[in-house]
Amino acid sequence: MQPPPDETRRDAAEDTQWSRPECQVWTGTLLLGTCLLYCARVSMPVCAASMSQDFGWNKKEAGVVLSSFFWGYCLTQVVGGHLGDRIGGEKVILLSASAWGFITVATPLLAHLGSAHLAFMTFSRILTGLLQGVYFPALTSLLSQKVRESERAFTYSTVGAGSQFGTLVTGAVGSLLLDWYGWPSVFYFSGGLTLLWVGYVYRCLLSERGPSSHLDGFHVDLPPPSDLILALGILAQGLPVSRHTKVPWRQLFRKPSVWAAIISQLSAACSFFILLSWLPTFFKETFPSSKGWVFNVVPWLVAIPASLLSGLLSDHLINQGYRTITVRKFMQVMGLGLSSVFALCLGHTSSFCNSVVFASASIGLQTFNHSGISVNIQDLAPSCAGFLFGVANTAGALAGVVGVCLGGYLIETTGSWTSVFNLVATISSLGLCTFLVFGKAQRVDLSPAHEDL
Repeated sequence: MQPPPDETRRDAAEDTQWSRPECQVWTGTLLLGTCLLYCARVSMPVCAASMSQDFGWNKKEAGVVLSSFFWGYCLTQVVGGHLGDRIGGEKVILLSASAWGFITVATPLLAHLGSAHLAFMTFSRILTGLLQGVYFPALTSLLSQKVRESERAFTYSTVGAGSQFGTLVTGAVGSLLLDWYGWPSVFYFSGGLTLLWVGYVYRCLLSERGPSSHLDGFHVDLPPPSDLILALGILAQGLPVSRHTKVPWRQLFRKPSVWAAIISQLSAACSFFILLSWLPTFFKETFPSSKGWVFNVVPWLVAIPASLLSGLLSDHLINQGYRTITVRKFMQVMGLGLSSVFALCLGHTSSFCNSVVFASASIGLQTFNHSGISVNIQDLAPSCAGFLFGVANTAGALAGVVGVCLGGYLIETTGSWTSVFNLVATISSLGLCTFLVFGKAQRVDLSPAHEDL
């Protein structure tokens, strides 16, 4: 008697998961990759003031360059997740990192190609956003297929901590390079390290796996260079998808748990973008005599151990026998609920020390979302987690852009920062309530019904 197709697919997926040593190596490698992603991403904000002086940009023109990244970033989330599900998340990450690393290194050259500095820099930032937009959906696809469920939260939260590491590295090292060698050195630094990382992953990790490809039902053993060429061919030619990699669109979007995950991810991303964008201005205007390095660095220093702690706690609770969905919802209570309480406190204090504590607590607790909603998407649809995360992150990025603009409008019209923090709390509460009511950890990408975990 033949086992059901879905049972066969689950067994095959378990066979392809990383061993413990492989998982440790890849976790460290992807942590560094996420760090370098953010190094390249924040290079422009670090250099914006110096570049504005060199090229004569006003605040509006500098804002166009800075915001152009996110318009590109929104467009490739779904594509990156779908490609990760089709050809492997590691290939998508490697190809995109190669491209964004090259563009970052070439940014100083592009800036001096002609007199249209603004146009060239805007184009390069849109292109960088397009390329980096595939990273997290492809990462989600990769981890959902390669990491055991009981270890996903810690692995994802550890890799996600690279975002804070990258922000700190570019903020610290980039500032020194900016003072010593000028703004081009910051782009050479972040882009060059990215290309070195790509070379390491290709030579030391992918080349050792002896990769193979399944295309149109045929099994073909390929040397590593041919494997990457195949990936490029799929990207360029749009080869047909084999039946088992098709996304069950209708089946996914008929499930309330999927919509709960999307809305919760949207709320988490929107709240984070609002705080990320407006906290520095809040501190600068409210406490003009305060040290900038304190409020720009301390919250991110707190966020790194908080992210690791959330992953350890989540996996520990699951291994102790708690239901998966119960743990995911607890993480969201911390990441959306308690974090918004501290955000509200920011609007009701006149003490600089208290404000730094509240901001650090709010940013730090938001990292618990890595062990909640981000992993829940992998619970729901591991076979197409990259696609689903891409949809949710696209919605979150677009909502973030709108939220940041709305925050500026509220400040301008009310003259009070309290309205911004009320907005953060409202958005977070909406996402939390939706997830608490409709969130599940039961797989929705399989045809048979399974018991909720």
